[in-house]
Amino acid sequence: QVQLVESGGGLVQPGGSLRLSCAASGRIFTLNAMGWYRQAPGKQRELVATIPALGSTNYADSVKGRFTISRDNAKNTVYLQMNSLKPEDTAVYYCNADLRSTFTGPVTRYWGQGTQVTVSS
Repeated sequence: QVQLVESGGGLVQPGGSLRLSCAASGRIFTLNAMGWYRQAPGKQRELVATIPALGSTNYADSVKGRFTISRDNAKNTVYLQMNSLKPEDTAVYYCNADLRSTFTGPVTRYWGQGTQVTVSS
């Protein structure tokens, strides 16, 4: 069984910063790409940023230059540093991880439970 637990959400004023964390635990053989998505009220879930095990990161145009995704492979943790936050960044943020639980098992995507980020004065 695998769990992804997010933390770091909250209320912040426009222009402020938050750092989200997402730790994967359980039966993990290999951890591949990890990422962050968000869902605002009345809208579909959208990609925010992804980071592979090796290689380049990818960002939504709306967050480029403001958000930074990183990971600590020793801790099976992915982070999202969010700077210059805007009211339109308000959403529930979800992390995901693509991983194998065994050497021969399939790559499966797991999701966290979500953490609320509210940007408001």
